[in-house]
This record gives sequence, structure tokens and C-alpha cells, in this order.
Amino acid sequence: MQNQITVEDLGYLSYKEAWEYQKAKFNNIIENKLQGKATENNLLLVEHPHVYTLGKHGKKENLLISKDFLKKINAEFYEIDRGGDITYHGPGQMVVYPIFDLENFGIRTREFVNRLEETIIWLLRKYNIQTSRKQGAAGVWLDSQKTSARKICSIGIKSSRGATMHGIALNINTDLKYFSYINPCGFTDKGITSMQIELKKVVDFSAVKKEFMYLIGEIFNSQISYLKANI
Repeated sequence: MQNQITVEDLGYLSYKEAWEYQKAKFNNIIENKLQGKATENNLLLVEHPHVYTLGKHGKKENLLISKDFLKKINAEFYEIDRGGDITYHGPGQMVVYPIFDLENFGIRTREFVNRLEETIIWLLRKYNIQTSRKQGAAGVWLDSQKTSARKICSIGIKSSRGATMHGIALNINTDLKYFSYINPCGFTDKGITSMQIELKKVVDFSAVKKEFMYLIGEIFNSQISYLKANI
């Protein structure tokens, strides 16, 4: 099935290792497309140690701390090739990298982003957290039209020849103090939140991942299969 999605749970893995793994799968899609071969759709689930990533159009000044302070808080920093500005990944956050061939789903990049956002909106609704999109700002937000607007899920992707990489980061039990060291996504006047903050309790991380995988299959009208991670 061309629209089958193969899920790999990479567990707790450094950003660099996951990035290299993504790139290999992304490049494989590109090569197969150029040769007229069938392509696969891979979805990677991962939890990273503390790391900040800056998109290709981001501004370095949105990282508010020095290299020495990065070491002090055990965090890394990478400039990468996705869209968007700076964001944080770390423990307690579900990071999802869909490495899809959009032609397999008959969609383009904007619809792809919409479906990712919709998956998170439906997921959070199951936890009685009401969220929505915010015009001009990718991701998923609470109180998106109010001064109390706060982001709970960031989105930044790369798309080339219909192949995608990078993805989304949902704050589940994330330590939000790490966002205070940046202007998240380039914003200086918007808040950041997590499921733990909104629900006032620690959330079952594995249950969220399970619900997410079910919903991604529904929203992309795809069969989900599971592959043991080989990284």
C-alpha cells in the first residue's frame, strides 16, 4: 500500500543521531522517486535530550544564552534545514518525524501541515484540552486569539520533490524553563505550555504516543505498521 505508514519508536535518542537517520530515509525517498520506484512513508517517534534547533530562516539572536551556558544546562544547539525559527526539544516532549512521499497521499505541503496540526488538535481534545491553529503561526495553540495565547505543539518541516522530513514536537511533561532561554519560534510575546501544565498532573507519555499513532492513521487514511527501530 502506497499510503501505508511504518512507525519506528526510537526511544530516547540524541538529536544528531535522529537527524542523520531521518536524512538517510529522506534521501532514499528522493532517489526512488527519481528512478520511478515505489516509496515508503516512515514515521519516527523520539524523545531527545536537551537541544535547541534553528531553522534555515531563523535568527541566531533568538538563542538568548551563550555557548558556555548551553554546556551548563546540558543542552546542544544545531542549525538545520527545516522551516521555522528556533525551538527546544527535550525530555517529556514527544517528537514526531514523518518522512513521507506526499504523492502517496495525493496531497501537497500545506495540506500535509494541516493534517499534522489536525492530528494534534484531535489528540488533545481527547484529553479535554481545547486547541486551534493561529493565523500566521504554525503549530497548535491554546487561546489562539487572546493575549493569553500559548503554544503546546510546534511544527517545522522540510519538503523537497514531495518528500518530507523534520516534523512536530508536542509538550507532554516538558520542563518549560528551557523555553525561557530562547524566543520560541521567534516570538517574544507568546507563551508556551504543556499537557502537564494544562491538566495539572503528570501525563502517561506512552498512552499519548499510542493515541497519536491511531489518529495519524485515521487522518491520513492509512494503515499503520510497526517496525523495530534499528538505530
